[in-house]
Amino acid sequence: MRAAVLSRHDLDGLTVTETDVPTPGAGEVLVRVETVGVNQLDLNVIAGIGPGAQAQLPRILGIDPAGEIVAVGAGVDRGRIGQTVVVKPNIACGQCAHCEAGDEADCPKQTVVGVHRDGGAAEHVAVPTRNAIDRHGLDAAQATAVVHSASIVINAVRTVALAAGDRVLVTGAGGTLGRAAVAIALARGAEVVAASRRTLAPLGDEQVVQASGAAALAAAIARGEGFDVVLDVSGHAPTLSAGISALRWGGRAVFCAASVDSDLRIDARDFYLRRKRLFGVASARYDDVAEALALAAAGALPSLVGRRYALDDIATAYRDFPRKGDGKVVVDVR
Repeated sequence: MRAAVLSRHDLDGLTVTETDVPTPGAGEVLVRVETVGVNQLDLNVIAGIGPGAQAQLPRILGIDPAGEIVAVGAGVDRGRIGQTVVVKPNIACGQCAHCEAGDEADCPKQTVVGVHRDGGAAEHVAVPTRNAIDRHGLDAAQATAVVHSASIVINAVRTVALAAGDRVLVTGAGGTLGRAAVAIALARGAEVVAASRRTLAPLGDEQVVQASGAAALAAAIARGEGFDVVLDVSGHAPTLSAGISALRWGGRAVFCAASVDSDLRIDARDFYLRRKRLFGVASARYDDVAEALALAAAGALPSLVGRRYALDDIATAYRDFPRKGDGKVVVDVR
C-alpha cells in the first residue's frame, strides 16, 4: 500500500512510499482509508516535540482517518466488514479507574493513532475495533473533520456543565474548533459571543466580536455583562487570560487547543474571591464522538472541511497548515 512515512524529524523526512498492508490483530479491524486530517499533533510528531516526541520512527502519520472496514482480527464480529467508519484517535487502556468510570478521555495510559502506532495517512490502517466508529452515512471528509475536533468541544462543554441560558465566550471562533464550539453552544441554548481576529459570518444568533489581539479583546468584552463560561480554542494564553478576567462569579473557563502558550497569567486574587474555575481538555470520550457525529449527520454543525490535498501532496499540506484558512485540512488518500 501507499503511505506517508516519517523517517526522521523534519518534513524532508516525510515520503509517500510503498509499504506492507497491516494485518489486524486480535480485537482490531482493518480500515481502507478514504480521508485523513492534518493536525497540530502531526506537526509535533514531525518536529519530535511535545507529545509527538513519543513517536518511534519510522512512523506512518495521520490520527483521524475515515474509510471502510475490509477485514477483522480475531474476536471481532465479521459483520463489521463493509461498515463505513471514522477512527477515534485516542485509544484508552480500558483498565484504569477513569476507563472503568466511563471517563476514557482522562485515561492516563491512552495512546494515539499516528503517534504511538501507525496512523491513517495510508491506504489501510489497523485500529482497535472500538475506535472504528460507524459514521452512519456521513461522508468521509466531514467525518474526519468532526471526529476529533467537534468531539473535544463536546467534552469541553460537558466538563464546564454548559447549560441553556449561560452566557458563553468562544475565543478563536474562526477556526475549525471555534466553529464547532459556536455551533454546539448555540445548540445547547447558550447566549454566545464569538471572538476572532478575522471577520466572521454568524452561524446563528451569536454576537460576533472581531479583535486583533488579547488587549483588543479585553477592551471589547470589558464593556459587557461578563460570562458564565469561556471556551477557548485559540491556543493563545493572553487571549485565555482575557477571557478568564471577564468571567462572572463562579464562572468556568475551559481550553482545548493543542498549542496553548505555556505562560498563562491570571489574577489569582480575583480567581479565588470570585470562585472561578479552569479546566483543560485534550481528548474525548467514546460517547462524545458518537454525539459529534450525530450532530453533524443531523445538520446541527456547519461543514468543517477546509482545503483538501492528495496523498502525494501531504508534505505541502503540512507546510501550508499554519496558514490553512477556514476549516479542517483534509488529505484525500484515495
